Amino acid sequence: MLAGHGLDDMADAVVQTVGELAACACRFTPGDEVYVSLRYREGALRVVFYDGHRRHEHPRLVAACDARRRAALRVLGCVVRACEGEWGFGEAREPGGGTRMWAVVRRDGARRYLLG
Repeated sequence: MLAGHGLDDMADAVVQTVGELAACACRFTPGDEVYVSLRYREGALRVVFYDGHRRHEHPRLVAACDARRRAALRVLGCVVRACEGEWGFGEAREPGGGTRMWAVVRRDGARRYLLG
């Protein structure tokens, strides 16, 4: 898909980013489905994953779950920082709830990541 849109110079960073988010989404979702979206605009690719893991109501459970998710996304954080992007997660606002995770990979940063 990246090559088809002339973005093949982002492939290494984007494949790593998608892989890390997909692994985390599959680990946390209680069902069999996750949703992924990719959108390129203004020199950056935004990758969004939704999984079915609803936010906990008790503050200590929220903190523990967030810590587990943050730990699972440690490599993602390194990749995104190397690409001068950003990432995060939180409650999905869409019907059905769950968790939304996202990462923004800047094209110029992804090129530098490629040259590593």
